[in-house]
Amino acid sequence: MEEKKAVLSHKLILDGRTRGMITGVLDVDDFDGEKIQVQTEAGRMLIKGENLHITSLNVEKGELELEGKVDSLAYTTRGPDKKEESLWKRMFR
Repeated sequence: MEEKKAVLSHKLILDGRTRGMITGVLDVDDFDGEKIQVQTEAGRMLIKGENLHITSLNVEKGELELEGKVDSLAYTTRGPDKKEESLWKRMFR
């Protein structure tokens, strides 16, 4: 019998740039007091700031809660279902 992975919905809630909750989390790639790099259903997310802490992480449910001063938030890759085009392919369109 084939096991199917549940598709997690991705949501980001940021409250006053000091507290946040992210759903659709697949994995945490890297974190320290100045950055948190998270793999989500929507792609890799990079959060930068000061005194950043992961207060709660449940990868099975796909939830992450954080505290600290958030200065920036960016998605650095596309979602896992979408394949990025290679540099060569983009150059020779």
